[in-house]
Amino acid sequence: MFNKRTRIKDLLSSSTTGQETIVMGWVRTFRNNQFIALNDGSTNNNLQVVAELGLLDEATLKRITTGASLKVTGTVVPSLGKGQTVELKATTIEVLGDSDAEKYPLQPKKHSLEFLREIAHLRFRTNTFGAVFRIRHALAFAVHKFFNEKGFVYLHTPIITSSDAEGAGEMFRVTTLPFDNPPRKEDGSIDFSEDFFGKSTNLTVSGQLEGELGAMAFSEIYTFGPTFRAENSNTTRHLAEFWMIEPEMAFYDIEDNMNLAEEFIQYLIKYVMEHNADDLAFLDQRLAEEEKQKPQNERQEFGLLEKLKFVVDNQFERITYTEAIQILLDSPHYKKKKFKFDVKWGIDMQSEHERYLVEKHFKKPVIVTGYPAAIKAFYMRLNDGCEPGKETVAAMDILAPGIGEIVGGSQREERLEKLEARMKDMHIPAEEMSWYLDTRRYGTVPHAGFGLGFERMVQFVTGMTNIRDVIAFARTPKNCEF
Repeated sequence: MFNKRTRIKDLLSSSTTGQETIVMGWVRTFRNNQFIALNDGSTNNNLQVVAELGLLDEATLKRITTGASLKVTGTVVPSLGKGQTVELKATTIEVLGDSDAEKYPLQPKKHSLEFLREIAHLRFRTNTFGAVFRIRHALAFAVHKFFNEKGFVYLHTPIITSSDAEGAGEMFRVTTLPFDNPPRKEDGSIDFSEDFFGKSTNLTVSGQLEGELGAMAFSEIYTFGPTFRAENSNTTRHLAEFWMIEPEMAFYDIEDNMNLAEEFIQYLIKYVMEHNADDLAFLDQRLAEEEKQKPQNERQEFGLLEKLKFVVDNQFERITYTEAIQILLDSPHYKKKKFKFDVKWGIDMQSEHERYLVEKHFKKPVIVTGYPAAIKAFYMRLNDGCEPGKETVAAMDILAPGIGEIVGGSQREERLEKLEARMKDMHIPAEEMSWYLDTRRYGTVPHAGFGLGFERMVQFVTGMTNIRDVIAFARTPKNCEF
């Protein structure tokens, strides 16, 4: 069997010596024709392979270059060098794949994140992206573990859909009709009855509406899948294709919803702190070095590990939207006109407002509830007893240091007549949503749910400042490489 190998992570974590073993990986560096730093992606730590002088012929020595892949058989021996307890004394070295050192883009030096984005197919081999994507994996696993332990049903909601869950209209159309000459109706509009699905369809912006259908039978469900927004936002916070985690729970109110979301975030962070300590330590050090380059007044108050520990150890602050606006209006930041966007009751708070509340005022994650109905989606439950013109909904956003909103959710409107009236006000055709309204016609119950942008969560846990650096192949305006 060819793949009878030991992972480098397992080898380095064991202090047992004297056994023969096989390792495979890629060369990071090769010194003095004798010392090979080998890495197989299981850890950022390299295994030192010692090739005694005379073991390899001249032709093989020339092929051991940065990026080349090797199969090494040897004996595990105590290491005399710093940084590792064991190393491998090679008995045979086989070059599996050559790498032209002159052309290989990842030389053993520091590369900028901008440069690495241009070679995203190779950036996994760097320490930074090795750490980021092992943490991304751990977070994804922890998502399923958390909900499975709570008895939730994992529901696969459709990627191709005919509904617009957010009412935003920023969707990617799915069609088999010819672009140059689509069939048209008498009024000149495109005749989608001749399309593959017989109607206009698009890539999903959210699995929530379908998720609610599942919650009305299973009580608690969650979705975890890709979602798509055709939003022309070329920023460090937006992607056109991203992953969303969306639990929906029957018999939950807004407070139950907040409790679950807070517990969920803390669980994910704890899991990574326990299982990816080496990767977090590396990213913590990386962020600290990055912060040193900034002026004192722009530096973050916490290091990465400090920030994560703080979120895990402290209850989130809970305030209403009205209280949040008042805090912003009373802030020195507002009085000195440091906000780019205006502050008044009724606005959809911008990232700068959210980050001020979290990073400057409360200095911890904040849950904001009771948003104006006018800026929120049709399915959010109208709060009772509101002043005319100041109607609010049972919505909640969780704001996190460094990135602003990380979770958005609400108690859903379970009252049929209220939901129908809201849909009418927002020009959402009730006849097309009859299937959704059936959940309110037949055994309606109080229910709630939220959405967690997975990439935002990975950003938060890794300390990466650009969302394009926490997804393998970013999809952004004018960019669909690989």
